[in-house]
Amino acid sequence: MARIAVIGAGMGAMAAAARLAVAGHQVAVYERAQTYGGALGAVEREGFRFDTGPGLLHLPAVWRDLFLKTGREPLEKCVDLAPVSPASRHVFADGTDVSLPDASRAGIVSALESALGAGAGERWGEFLGRARDAWDRSRRPLLEEPLWSDWRVLERDPYPAPRRRAFLRSRQASTVAEVGAWELADPRLAALFEAYALAYGLDPRHAPAGAALLPYMEQTFGTWYVAGGMRELARAVYERCLARRVAFHFDAEVTSILEKDGRAAGVELADGTAVEADHVVVGGSATAAARLAGRDLWQDDDVRPQDDGRALPGRFTVLLALRGAPGSGTPGEGVAHRTVVHSPDPAAEAAATFSGRPAERPTVTVLRPCDPRTVPDGAHEAVTVTATVPGHGADRPGGVDWTAPALRERYAKVLLDAAGAAFGRPSEIRERLLWQEVLTPAETGSLPAPSLAGPGGRRLHPANTTRLPGLHLVGGHAHPGGGLAHSGMSGALVAGLIVEGPGFRGSQ
Repeated sequence: MARIAVIGAGMGAMAAAARLAVAGHQVAVYERAQTYGGALGAVEREGFRFDTGPGLLHLPAVWRDLFLKTGREPLEKCVDLAPVSPASRHVFADGTDVSLPDASRAGIVSALESALGAGAGERWGEFLGRARDAWDRSRRPLLEEPLWSDWRVLERDPYPAPRRRAFLRSRQASTVAEVGAWELADPRLAALFEAYALAYGLDPRHAPAGAALLPYMEQTFGTWYVAGGMRELARAVYERCLARRVAFHFDAEVTSILEKDGRAAGVELADGTAVEADHVVVGGSATAAARLAGRDLWQDDDVRPQDDGRALPGRFTVLLALRGAPGSGTPGEGVAHRTVVHSPDPAAEAAATFSGRPAERPTVTVLRPCDPRTVPDGAHEAVTVTATVPGHGADRPGGVDWTAPALRERYAKVLLDAAGAAFGRPSEIRERLLWQEVLTPAETGSLPAPSLAGPGGRRLHPANTTRLPGLHLVGGHAHPGGGLAHSGMSGALVAGLIVEGPGFRGSQ
């Protein structure tokens, strides 16, 4: 039995902790905050309840596997999990409105064909076919296996972009934006693809075409919601950890990683307490792990941290407490759980967001779960409005000072003006509003992107192992990157590497 010290109680860290504990190890989690869950936070006020992080779940198989491997009760016995139908509604700048069914390629193609015109659905279907090829080519090394020293096999973009003749030479799309312009050939389809990239913190102008994996995964494996909000998933994972006798220490900030005989040997807390351990798992950023260790954890040929001093993008969120039942402003119409109101100028949005300027007309996501567990009674509605924005930190390249009251107030109005398109009348939010609360990257942190294969390995995250034996990385800033499903995968990989050793090759 080994002693494992886990730094942080985020979802990836808890996933690793539960798996390590069920393997017979003694696991202790040290979290500097007062609670667990990391990005899966919640705000509760006056009977309303809102998620402050991801509002929907994709690839639930990752979390089903965790519960299967760590106890008798499956995931569905611990949370009320249900598919979202329709998966999403999209409102484009020209007024086109289309709802996409859940996990039905044929249904999605048909919906796009009807709403966008002849040929649009067929082009999207062909795009999803190429995305499936990219998934088949890269799934194991990118998501299901540790990142090995021969990671350069992932320098090749797995997306099979067709070659096209232009000006006496052939050209091939290599970025999300080029796929949209050259293959999808409709600004609305291009905006649809680019919105997926942007939601994960990726710049469509530079993200590799292999980001086609993101819409493919959602539209193939479905979109799911946890009743009561996604915070309920964090609660269930925390309780599974407790059932496996993982020890949690909150308000316990780790200030350094101890080293002995050339390997990680424990942690030191802010109060001076030294805790010995055989392995240390860091659930924060890779750069923070190096700072805690007091040394560089990578060699020149390793994948290095992406947070190179720039401010990573984050989410601007407005929580809305509304009077009136869902749909009360749109008699006879259903209410989509998720509506994406697309920017009229996605290129300008990307240029602003990734140069440190909040876009004047951003793509906005409106979540209306119509969940009785999130409101005081049936005569109210809890709505969350979000947009991807520059990260926090005016002193960092690409960053913004999101603590500035005037900026927060102005940008909340920008989001709500755009969100009006998701309601029956643009003025409905204002008419029904009881109160609102604003959260920015200053409160909710950065938005690490998922790992993607592509030129130079620039979209990969550092391996779960480091050059300091006994020190491992887990969560959104380590392989396989950001996103709730990816964090769960990261936890499984770290547990496998510790339990089985360096020969661990991932799930079969």
